[in-house]
Amino acid sequence: MTIYQRIKELANEKNISIRELEKQLNFSNGAVNKWDTKAPSDKLEKVANYFNVSTDYLLGRTEKKHYYDLTEKDEKDIGIQVDKILNDMTGDVSFYGEPMTKEDKEKLRASLEVAVRVSMIEAKKKFTPKKYRGGNHDNRKDN
Repeated sequence: MTIYQRIKELANEKNISIRELEKQLNFSNGAVNKWDTKAPSDKLEKVANYFNVSTDYLLGRTEKKHYYDLTEKDEKDIGIQVDKILNDMTGDVSFYGEPMTKEDKEKLRASLEVAVRVSMIEAKKKFTPKKYRGGNHDNRKDN
């Protein structure tokens, strides 16, 4: 996928046209379209910041839109961590004095997966060195 195609996809997700993006970023008409053949210089970083994605994503170097997106390995690690937590629970776990049903245990597993996933994303946001974040993210809000 080209830079232009990625930007077009992001614009569609935000329900704006490429021309509207160019206006909002004070680019000349057709500037983004030219990037398929000419390097965009510092304007690429402005577009990345606008859409809250990394410049590496726009350039096609990665499929991760954000430096903190979880990888397949991270997802496997979440499963391992949840299994460890559940295995460490000794004895019969009760729910309001009643033994947990199979459905209750599945709900607990799902909740733990969400909690571990959120914690992992927050850790990546907090501890990933700026040089690996794919652009100037200091003034951006994270989604």
